[in-house]
Amino acid sequence: METFRVRNASPDHQRKLLLALSFGVSSVNLLHILDCQLKTQTSKTGRTGFGLDVLFIDTSSVEATTQKETSFMKVQEMYPDFNYASVPLHEIFNTTANDASLSRLMPGTESNGDYTSAQKLQRLFSSLTSATARADVISTLTTRLIVEHARSTGCEGILWGDSTTRLAEKTLSETAKGRGFSLPWQVADGESPFGLTFNYPLRDILKKELISYVELVEPSLSLLVCDSPAATQASMSSKTTTIDDLMKQYFESVEENFPSIVSNVVRTTGKLNTPAALTSAPRCDLCSMPVADGHFGIHGWGGDQQDGMDIAATRDAPKLCYGCTRSIPQPAAVTNAHT
Repeated sequence: METFRVRNASPDHQRKLLLALSFGVSSVNLLHILDCQLKTQTSKTGRTGFGLDVLFIDTSSVEATTQKETSFMKVQEMYPDFNYASVPLHEIFNTTANDASLSRLMPGTESNGDYTSAQKLQRLFSSLTSATARADVISTLTTRLIVEHARSTGCEGILWGDSTTRLAEKTLSETAKGRGFSLPWQVADGESPFGLTFNYPLRDILKKELISYVELVEPSLSLLVCDSPAATQASMSSKTTTIDDLMKQYFESVEENFPSIVSNVVRTTGKLNTPAALTSAPRCDLCSMPVADGHFGIHGWGGDQQDGMDIAATRDAPKLCYGCTRSIPQPAAVTNAHT
């Protein structure tokens, strides 16, 4: 956040950032820390180095949430100096570009024009066949909606509350899901393929440290946090257990006694980089990440699977990166061709 000191800000132009608030321990802590930072800047100079918008994506229509709406009201009372917005996940369909790409992912051949955005979201999720796929699509659409909101409100960058522990979880889970190519944008500070900067101010702090901090500050932030501070107790045999659950369970246990392992995963991943030219490559319909040379679908992954059908060349077929192909069921025509 050194870039956003008052001395780097123009007096006649307020730089603006967006904070994605999930009401996890990390994003709540980050909101509190930023509030303290901006108040300190104001007390010393009479102005701030940046303005802050806070966005909460409501996913209650597709997953169980715990009192997040109540926490959202409490946050606005405790930190009244920011601009707040709460947006339902189905709003992702209400922008022309997103609706066009996401509509190709819908099951069936009938037109989507007669459905509301909420109905389209339900149709998409009704076609998903596993807990991992549902969690993956929720996360992916949430990120896209946050990006769209940042663009529409004139924010130059997005602040993510991911801790070292969360970034390590994401490194392994995204790799396991076949989306490892996107890791340089998902775990490192800097320009993203969306034309906005992604920043992870808590990238050097473990989750267990943030859990302690919640109780140390006055007043306590525990009433704002909606997820359990305890390590996730995921059952290896449960059909509702996702890849993300398993990675969360693993790293929250590892950080207790071997925090250096968690840090090393993040540092190693932070050394990855992608060619600048890749940002202009064709985009995946679901995650909107650039796909090198437009190699969509299973065949684009390489190895023996290159013999698969060229989904990108199929008329009106969804254009999906390898990772998203694992989450979204393929149209019958494509499935039969693979068979």
